[in-house]
Amino acid sequence: MDSPVLTSTRHAMPTSSFLDFITEQLAPIGPIKTARFFGGIGLKSASVQFGMMMEGRLYFVVNDATRPAYEAAGSQCFSYTTKKGTVLVRRYFEVPPDIMEEAPRLQELARESIQAAGHG
Repeated sequence: MDSPVLTSTRHAMPTSSFLDFITEQLAPIGPIKTARFFGGIGLKSASVQFGMMMEGRLYFVVNDATRPAYEAAGSQCFSYTTKKGTVLVRRYFEVPPDIMEEAPRLQELARESIQAAGHG
């Protein structure tokens, strides 16, 4: 099956196609619930929100133990701009696009994220 994710997914596809692709990739870890979350979509496993999709990007919750791997991969934390400047949300880091196409690795990161989100 050809992946709808391109090398650069930033704004390459409609959110529903991207969401369908990601939930399909994550299906083996169990049911994923989605809900509107501010300007994007939150991803939950059971009652734990472990990720979000904003502006064509996938972010997972990180903690002090998992954050270094995202930083080493060149990922950035979620950020937004206010009148007072840019706010960095270091709880959420972008999942590298190449990992999104590797279902086993994406599932591993999702499990880590669920664990991180469930413990603080």
